[in-house]
Amino acid sequence: MTTHSTVRLPHALALLGVASVLVLVAALFVGPVLFSPHEVLESLRAGSGDAGMIVRTLRAPRVLLAFGVGGTLAACGAALQALVRNPLAEPWLLGLSGGAALGAVIGVVAGLPGGWSVAGSATIGALAAVALVYRVAAVAGRRLDPRVLLLAGVVVSAFAGAVTTALLAIVDPFTFRAATVWLFGGFAGASWESLGRFVMLALPMLGVLWWLSRALDLLALGEETAAMLGAEVDRTRRYVIVVTSVLTAATVAVAGTIGFVGLVVPHALRGLIGPLHRRLLPAVFLAGGAFTVLADALARTVVRPAELPVGVITALVGVPLFAVLLRRSLA
Repeated sequence: MTTHSTVRLPHALALLGVASVLVLVAALFVGPVLFSPHEVLESLRAGSGDAGMIVRTLRAPRVLLAFGVGGTLAACGAALQALVRNPLAEPWLLGLSGGAALGAVIGVVAGLPGGWSVAGSATIGALAAVALVYRVAAVAGRRLDPRVLLLAGVVVSAFAGAVTTALLAIVDPFTFRAATVWLFGGFAGASWESLGRFVMLALPMLGVLWWLSRALDLLALGEETAAMLGAEVDRTRRYVIVVTSVLTAATVAVAGTIGFVGLVVPHALRGLIGPLHRRLLPAVFLAGGAFTVLADALARTVVRPAELPVGVITALVGVPLFAVLLRRSLA
């Protein structure tokens, strides 16, 4: 039987795809230096002159990285919401982003070289944070209360932030400047190299997450129902935790902590696309990428020539929505 959401799916994905392309192109015009459409298009084609250097070397990788990071965070949010059966779940609120940021900062303070080493330490931090969240939230044996899990995530995130701040308070100024990028979130340091590292790490993990779509559908029904329908609940839970931790760490390693993308976007699209994750995950990836590119563009223009942290923009949108969802969940 064809559902209403299935009928609308091709149209929704097509619209999201077109909107994403338009947002990506429009973001190339945003920055301290303004260019005409002709200059931007010529820069993309030839790449010569000052305009070519700015557009191709600085803006293009920044825009693409923002799109990839936002889409990944949105996909992680959708998966985590199914895992814990709570629409408030997302990487930042469950402590993954805070743990990854702490791991990255520890790597920098310890003198690890940038790139893969920082990504590895961020991954360890994210896995440690989510393990601590589950340890704190475990009630009634192996049964988990989604509300307690969310509160545990907030507590662990606050703890990770406090430890990170304490570390930064005792390091030298140079290390402090190098480490603060993981606290405030942004794409000022984007490059083709960082984009390449992110794609190499995130793309296969996103493929695994999409492969788990059917299992996520079953988990969203509840653990007992999922088990009755043939899902291997414990193994699926471990897969989702590991995959979302690695993906969150990948985003933190290249862009720092950016919250609420995984909360806002899945909630906005679930009513349009439907709850089935094989459809929902591609849709939230496109929408999350476009949303983050827009947030980055706004962060670059509000106080130009300076720029705000992207996490500030996403929080201004996400916090009010979080309050509304929290009130509904407790009603």
